[in-house]
Amino acid sequence: MKKITTAIIALLFVITMQVRSQVPINQDIVEIGWLEHLEDTIPLDLVFNSEEDVTISLRELIDKPTILSFVYFNCPGVCNPLQESISRVVEKTDMELGKDYQILTISFDITDTPAKAQKKKRNFIQNIVKEKADHWMYLTGDQKSIDAITEAVGFKYKATGLDFAHPSGIILISPDGKITRYLYGLDFLPFDLKMAIIEAQKGLAKPTINKVLQYCFNYDPQGQSYTLSVTRVAGTIIMFFAVIIFFGLIISRRRSIKKVN
Repeated sequence: MKKITTAIIALLFVITMQVRSQVPINQDIVEIGWLEHLEDTIPLDLVFNSEEDVTISLRELIDKPTILSFVYFNCPGVCNPLQESISRVVEKTDMELGKDYQILTISFDITDTPAKAQKKKRNFIQNIVKEKADHWMYLTGDQKSIDAITEAVGFKYKATGLDFAHPSGIILISPDGKITRYLYGLDFLPFDLKMAIIEAQKGLAKPTINKVLQYCFNYDPQGQSYTLSVTRVAGTIIMFFAVIIFFGLIISRRRSIKKVN
């Protein structure tokens, strides 16, 4: 029994060190991913170009709860699925685009232009009424503005050749520019979005519970896609069952001692 217990403790130690090695201890060194800045206010004086090639500040644009997403228009990976997901949830939610909320999609690639933004936008608003689609704006800007907004919301990306490694998700911004919620991944439930919009309207910042994509998936620069991190998932599962077995052995041992006594 002692040998088994010692072996399990050793296994737990090894797994714990393995999992910890996969997750940065200091979030300041994260190169690709999200660093939540809940309750921070984004720099509203930043200026971008709309898909109509009109120069406009975020202060002029943000006057209601706003869904903020980051993409680049030549992305071969998650950017298109992300925008498709936003388009689908707009159709399904009972919150009205333009009245209850708006959407800002910002390109973090300085080579993207208003003309490319306009072309890209057309791909994802086909099922949205034109009057409402006007409230989904695509923005491009210079490196200074891009760096300022991505840093403000904690969107960490990295150039990989001609492409970028980057996370996927959306951010909710209140009418006064406060960051109130992060929703991660490539798919969003209408109810989750509705609640996030209501919270943004009230200026209530809520922490994100679902971080499964960030934890379980890695960006593969060569495959230009998100791939399941087998090491992390397997390590977590093994640790879970090892803990159960460990406590099961302790309980069993105590029962055996009681019977002997």
